Amino acid sequence: QVQLVQSGGGLVQAGGSLRLSCAASGRTFSSYSMGWFRQAPGKERETVACISGSSSITYYADLVKGRFTISRDNAKNTLYLQMSSLKPEKTAVYYCAAGSSDWTRDDYPYWGQGTQGSVSS
Repeated sequence: QVQLVQSGGGLVQAGGSLRLSCAASGRTFSSYSMGWFRQAPGKERETVACISGSSSITYYADLVKGRFTISRDNAKNTLYLQMSSLKPEKTAVYYCAAGSSDWTRDDYPYWGQGTQGSVSS
């Protein structure tokens, strides 16, 4: 089992930056992939970025490449998402999730509680 507690988020102006954090407990943090996902109002949840247990592999959705950075600190059992150049249309609830193996893009059985990221125009 993995428990995830998110922090960060809030309201930021368009073009601004925001950092999300996700603290994990349970299994050895470096042994599993982590990801950030988001769900905008009325939309399906989508993948934002993923990172392998050792940070050697990362994946970004095309829409966030060059603007968002996923990282993890295995010594602190914490995942981060640095978001820059935020756009109003991407206001959403952001979720962190823990994967079932060292690297996966689509098998995430453990989820954080979600945090709102709102971007004002």
